[in-house]
Amino acid sequence: MLDPERIALMARLASFEKNEEKHNASIWQYFRGDYIGWQVLKSIVAGTVIFGIILGGYVIYNFENFMIEIYKMDLLEYAKDILTKYVVFIGVYSVITYIVFTWRYAVARKNLRMYVHNLNKLSKNYDED
Repeated sequence: MLDPERIALMARLASFEKNEEKHNASIWQYFRGDYIGWQVLKSIVAGTVIFGIILGGYVIYNFENFMIEIYKMDLLEYAKDILTKYVVFIGVYSVITYIVFTWRYAVARKNLRMYVHNLNKLSKNYDED
């Protein structure tokens, strides 16, 4: 005879395997610190590229003014200003990345615990028969 509880558990497990397992599989392979550190490192590299593109676009857009002012400005002070903006940009971008991927890891681990719990529950259900 069909057990409705067993069918519901199987449906939940199948739904999880179909929808979320592929998305979260890469997260489960790492420890928390390794996963978050890797994501923050990737975001620092991406943020550096983005900052370079934005800076290059700004210089190209204001190229005429930049060329006129280049001989009048203190280049060391200008470089310090750009470096300060870069550090602030990367710092904020890294903190946001850390928060987002910490949350994603926690949700993925919670989903994995629920999946394992349901598997154990289904196994016990079969053992009772």
